[in-house]
Amino acid sequence: MGGKPSSPLDKRQQQHLRDQVDALLKNFLPQYRGHLAASILRQVSRELGPQEPAGYQLLHSKKLPRVREHRGPLTQLWGHPPQWQPIFCVLRGDGRLEWFSQKEEYENGGRPLGSTALTGYTILTSQREYLHLLDALCPDSSGDHTQEEPYPLLEMPVNFPLFLQHPFRRHLCFSAATGEAQRSWRLALQGGIRLRGTVLQRSQAPAAFAFLEAVRLYRQHQGHFGHDDVTLGSDAEVLTTVLMRELLPALRVQTLPRLRGAGRARAWAWTELLDAVHAVVLAGASAGLRAFQPEKDELLAALERTIRPDVDQMLRLRARLAGRLRAEIQGPLESCLHRKVDVQLPRVTQTLLNTVEAALAAVQSLLAQGMDRLSLHLRGKPSGMRLRKEVYSFGEMPWDPELMQICYREAERSRGRLRQLVAPFGFLGSRSLVFGAQDLAQQELPEFEGDVLAVGSPALTMEGIYEDVIREILLQRIDRELKKALGASDVSCALDGCSEAPWDQEGADEETEAQRETCSRPPGSYTEVQPLCPLPPPGTLQS
Repeated sequence: MGGKPSSPLDKRQQQHLRDQVDALLKNFLPQYRGHLAASILRQVSRELGPQEPAGYQLLHSKKLPRVREHRGPLTQLWGHPPQWQPIFCVLRGDGRLEWFSQKEEYENGGRPLGSTALTGYTILTSQREYLHLLDALCPDSSGDHTQEEPYPLLEMPVNFPLFLQHPFRRHLCFSAATGEAQRSWRLALQGGIRLRGTVLQRSQAPAAFAFLEAVRLYRQHQGHFGHDDVTLGSDAEVLTTVLMRELLPALRVQTLPRLRGAGRARAWAWTELLDAVHAVVLAGASAGLRAFQPEKDELLAALERTIRPDVDQMLRLRARLAGRLRAEIQGPLESCLHRKVDVQLPRVTQTLLNTVEAALAAVQSLLAQGMDRLSLHLRGKPSGMRLRKEVYSFGEMPWDPELMQICYREAERSRGRLRQLVAPFGFLGSRSLVFGAQDLAQQELPEFEGDVLAVGSPALTMEGIYEDVIREILLQRIDRELKKALGASDVSCALDGCSEAPWDQEGADEETEAQRETCSRPPGSYTEVQPLCPLPPPGTLQS
């Protein structure tokens, strides 16, 4: 675990996976190209539209999320057969974890023994729970693990473990020397996980918006209408997750029965096989997107040149078509929403709002404590140097994992309520939502520091306008429900004017043991929810 053995895939299997990636890209890239035009129109219309008034707004910080570099000695289970061996670990500021044979190797610029991007990992700090997870990966009908080949992990208890589990990658097993070191590493690793995971969601770049929309439409065409956490990570990582979920059922049927060993040893072999498959798919997706990059850049530049001069005409045309379409579907849509949405909307709204409010309430408490501390220090020894120091400490709050853990924990506590949305709505995106709430808390604090010191165009499609009309009508309902909920809430939440933060390709922040229920179901399983209302038949409206 954690070493780099030879791949369990032969050349024929690797080529088959590369062919699968090529097929995915062949189907996906046309949708990506189509959404680039719509995203450029969206960006230009925002630039030309009414500007938000100056003042306090959420998520407008120019400071991008980052992770403080964290390093120190750990013990890792790695090698073949696996053994607990001392290493020196380094968590980079971009959310990558590296480990070296010793500290001197790191200080002298040596190559690490291994490294990984933390995207998609889950942290467990209980050895018992991790062993239960392994048992669930490859269930043994006998439930008897005494006949397995002896593994050090099973022979000796680990006092302060850090298990990094991933649905499609080899697990990483570490151990700290003390409980304090375990806690500091857990907080740092959680920051790296969230940083890597929310890179696309924080973006306002047209390409990021187009990519997420293309993924959504691609998955809908595959029959998946529910919301889950498939879009966590970079563009290549997202496409890798999409394909891994498609491949997983066949992999289980074809390869799992042939794996050697039993029980937990077999589960480890399964994670190593998945890791090899994931590596081939990720390499293929990355290469395909890199090859597409020059075409994408040219296309974005061409779209910018053609859309911007005619944007007013396009927006007028879009508004006219949207008005006609709205009049056509308003009655059936209102009836549909009344039957399927209105009954559930108050419950859904309050559940989602509670997640955000919990994090913001913790931010308020954290800021109040900081102001009390600042006031106390200034009353005792007022000085310009002391004031600058305290103001600087406010600016560093979002990057202090110990302080921010107070806020992040509140978002995590909402996970139980979010699970209630799975059965009726197929909502499996609780991790994305919790990450979003935690990003909101991290982005809110830097703002305080500043206070102290034509249809013929590919940009317009009937399908896109139709979705926008439905979304507009649905959002009006959600807006009304939010205002009612916020009016009855004790927590002030300035949601009006919320916007996404700039796109940082580096990554995200947090995840804890509370998320371990994602390990109990087979990776890639999710509820399929049928679309609310079908598209009107072609030719219903003519421009």
